[in-house]
Amino acid sequence: MSLETSIPDDARPTRPLPIRQLIRLSLYWLGLSSIFAGLNVILTGRLEFTGMVPKSEVGGALFRLTIAGAVIAAIVQPTVGSISDYTISRWGRRKPYIFIGSVLDVVFLFAIATSNELVAIAVFIALLQFSSNFAQGPFQGYVPDLVPAAQVGLASGLVGLFTVLGNATGFIVGSLSVTTGRFDIGTIALGVIELVTMLAVVIGVDEGRAAKPRQGRSWLNVAADAWGTDVLREKSFLFLVGSRLFVLMGGSVLVHLGLLYLSRSIGLSQHDAGNAFLVVSVVAALATAVAVIPAGRASDRFGRKRVIWVATALGAAGLLTAAVAPSLAFAYLAAALMGIGTGSFLAVDWALMTDIIPKASSGRYMGISNVATASAGVLAIAIGGGLIMDRFELATGPRAAMVFGAVSYGIGALLLWPVREKRQEDVEPIVAPAVAAA
Repeated sequence: MSLETSIPDDARPTRPLPIRQLIRLSLYWLGLSSIFAGLNVILTGRLEFTGMVPKSEVGGALFRLTIAGAVIAAIVQPTVGSISDYTISRWGRRKPYIFIGSVLDVVFLFAIATSNELVAIAVFIALLQFSSNFAQGPFQGYVPDLVPAAQVGLASGLVGLFTVLGNATGFIVGSLSVTTGRFDIGTIALGVIELVTMLAVVIGVDEGRAAKPRQGRSWLNVAADAWGTDVLREKSFLFLVGSRLFVLMGGSVLVHLGLLYLSRSIGLSQHDAGNAFLVVSVVAALATAVAVIPAGRASDRFGRKRVIWVATALGAAGLLTAAVAPSLAFAYLAAALMGIGTGSFLAVDWALMTDIIPKASSGRYMGISNVATASAGVLAIAIGGGLIMDRFELATGPRAAMVFGAVSYGIGALLLWPVREKRQEDVEPIVAPAVAAA
């Protein structure tokens, strides 16, 4: 019997995957994550150090550059993810979207690299969000599609690890771009990284679950299904999406405003701020790498929610440390705390989301869940940057934004409370013992 036909519509796979397959499933996260992590640093550097806008308006300018793209991402990812659940092709139901979206990413990154007007950059960022989420929506259905319950903790840990390695790769590329002033080369390099990781997935991953039958419905009808009101019955899923939104907002404050924090609050020059952000990225990446796999394992033993609560506490502690840091050394300590918290969250949050969603519609539900991912960065910029940072003096503004990020972590932890860690149909019923005949 083939793998495709051996998996019931809403059941988790049972066949264990070799470690090399789990790594291939996760590798593309490195490419996807590196794009926006690196691009955020590069855009911030261009706005802060090239005079494109006054320094007092950098937070608002970042928001204007990214808001349209965030809205597009929130629409495209669930819709295309849902369409991929029903897609039948020679490549499988996920790979065509991954390949097309990745190639378009390279095109739009080149356009951003060679554009010098804010309006043009904003347009190409919006197009980049479309193409990136065109690929990401279907791709993130792979873990629910292929990974058995016994390997979810490990698989989610690998997803978290490669996501953070991608963030670190993007930060390194972005930091070097700031240090050297070669923003164009750095932007194009991000596209090359994604293209290489995409090919590893498209060539090496065997798709497992068969497509859902369309039953004669049009593709427009299938796309509309992504936004059906039946999702409102999934209470745990909705609370988890809300929790993810606020936790990722907290982490995004440091990601999006960290370069401004080093430049303004710590008082570093462009060259020194670029180098310092590179060190911050390496420290955070190493801390994450240490934490991510153990966190996934610990969640299998102690429960997903408990590990996430510890992760949010560490993330908040890191941001509060940055808010009061008197020197660069304390900023590095803050990065280490953030790295441990972020790695633990990314690994376990993914596992918890995989546990509670309907498996047959994994593309749709994972796409909806990443509305939080798409929205978190732009909301962090809008609130932490535009509403808070830009309202304070230059040196104080980034510190105030860090406090806002810590509060976001707290709200995310509270929203996690009502989430049930298993779907009802995944909990084995308790069978009463038979009564012996008299």
